Amino acid sequence: MTSITVNRRWSPTRWRAVFAAGLLVAGLAGCSSSVPDLDTDAAQKLQAKVLTVSQSAASNDPVGALKSLDELLTELDASAAEGNVSFKRHQSITKAIEAVRADLTAAKAQAEADAAAAAAAQAAAAKAAADAAAAEAAAAEAAKAAKAPAAEAPAPAQDNAGAGNKGKGKSND
Repeated sequence: MTSITVNRRWSPTRWRAVFAAGLLVAGLAGCSSSVPDLDTDAAQKLQAKVLTVSQSAASNDPVGALKSLDELLTELDASAAEGNVSFKRHQSITKAIEAVRADLTAAKAQAEADAAAAAAAQAAAAKAAADAAAAEAAAAEAAKAAKAPAAEAPAPAQDNAGAGNKGKGKSND
């Protein structure tokens, strides 16, 4: 059996986004009044869109959830234009969408901040590792230099200035 590790710690912002999406579903579901504020078919379409928003939020994908939220708002506006959603219901659903949008935007900003912090920490760790490697290489070079025999000074050059070629062979004078 394969085991998948799942991060079970959800931030308060993430919980609020999922909870708000759930409230939005509940708001869409209550269409049992004598004069329907929300057509049954329109309610089903909107609930399907809300489900995608809540799934994206639950999987810690605020960008995807915001995109799905935009699609939900487009669907809501289209249903209202067709007369399948009353003005009052449209207003209440729009308010719920904006509340969810605020939570998702905050979650997105937090995710971006976390990613930036993680990148900075990774860069700092890489620099520290590079610094440590450079220090280790310098120490190894110093140790190698300490173990090498001292270089002998070159012997002084002999002074043969007066000897030259005199007295050897025939001269051309």
